[in-house]
Amino acid sequence: MLDESLLDTPEALSEADRRGLLRGAAEAGARVRTAARHAAEAGVNDLKPDGRPRAVLIAGPGAAAICAADLLGTLAGPGSPVIRLAPTGVAPAAGALRWELPGWAGSVDLLLITTPDGTEPGLSLLAEAAYRRGCTVVAVAPARTPLTEAVEGAHGLFVPMATAPYEQEEEELAASAPGVLWALLTPLLALLDRTGLLSAPPDAIEKVADRLDHIAERCGPAIATYSNPAKTLAAELADALPVVWTEGTSAGPAGRRFAAALAELAGRPAVVSELPEALAAHSALLAGPLAASADPDDFFRDRVEEAPALHARVVLLRDRPIGGLTAAPTARDLALSHDTPISELEPEEGGELETLAELIAITDFAAVYLALASGA
Repeated sequence: MLDESLLDTPEALSEADRRGLLRGAAEAGARVRTAARHAAEAGVNDLKPDGRPRAVLIAGPGAAAICAADLLGTLAGPGSPVIRLAPTGVAPAAGALRWELPGWAGSVDLLLITTPDGTEPGLSLLAEAAYRRGCTVVAVAPARTPLTEAVEGAHGLFVPMATAPYEQEEEELAASAPGVLWALLTPLLALLDRTGLLSAPPDAIEKVADRLDHIAERCGPAIATYSNPAKTLAAELADALPVVWTEGTSAGPAGRRFAAALAELAGRPAVVSELPEALAAHSALLAGPLAASADPDDFFRDRVEEAPALHARVVLLRDRPIGGLTAAPTARDLALSHDTPISELEPEEGGELETLAELIAITDFAAVYLALASGA
C-alpha cells in the first residue's frame, strides 16, 4: 500500500530515504557537471581519434550498464553498432561475473567498461583480453579500484566515476540509482562525441545538467503532489501495473530505464513497448483480467480490510515522433476503450539529449517516490 500522505511530508520522505535516492535524483545535474570535469581532466576532450570505431562494445554489471548501452546505441544510430556484452556467472556478485569478447573484436573496435563497483575480476580480465586483441579500452569506475590498474596495464583510458560522499559510505550502490547512471554515462557521451559517433559537445552536456536541475526544482520533495509530475505519477501507479508505451527515438530508452528503476528501486513489475507495436503487443493484456473494467465487484470491496486488485495503467512517454506521425490518439482510444487510465509525459522543447534527460529524470523521481511511499 502506498502512503500518499508521506509524499507531501518532506521530513518523512527524507527519513525514509535511507539509500540516498532522492538526493541522487536531485543532484543529477551536479553529477553530470562533475563527471564532465573528470572526463576533461582525464584527457577525453583532447582526444584526436583516427576515425570512427567499427563497433563499440560495452561491458558492466547491472541496470546502469544496460541503460548506458541502450542510450548510446539509440543516440549513435546505425552508423556504428553499440553492442552490450552480457555477463555470465553463477550469481550477480562481483567475483562471479565474467565477460567475453566476441571472436571478431580487434584493433578497429572500442571497448567501454562501466561499473559503480570496480572490484570485478571479470572486468579486469576483459581489459587484459581486449589489450591482447588490440582493442582500445576506456573505463568509467570508482578510483583506486583493481580495475584502475587493469586498464592502465592495458594502456587504456580510465575516467574516475563521479561519486558523492554519502554513496561512498554505502557498501553497494543500486545500479538503477539516478546518480549512478549519470556518473557513468556522461564521460561516455563526451568520448563518443570525440569519435564522431554522436553529438554531445561540452555545451550540450551543460544543457543536460541545466535541464536536470530544472526537473529537480519541479519534482523535488518540497513541491506538493498536485503540481509535481513525479509525485503525481507515483500516486497514480500506487495500485497499478505500469504498461509503459513510448513514442519517439529518445523515449524508448527512457521507458526501458523506467521499467528497470521500478523493479530495482520500488520492487514493482512493469511492461514496456514502443508504439505502434505496443498496440498489438498489449491489446490482449488490456482486455484481460488486468483491465480496470475486469472486476465489476471491485466497487463493493472493503477499502480497509481488502487489498485493491491490480489493474493496468498506461504510461505514455512521448518525444517528437519520427516524420511527425503519431500513434498517440490510437493508443489513448485503445486504453480508454478498456477503461484503462493513462498517464502522459512529454518533455519541453530542446535538443535530443535534453529531452531524453527530462524523461529519465521525471521517471527516476517517480520510481524513487513510489519506493519511499510504499516502504520498499
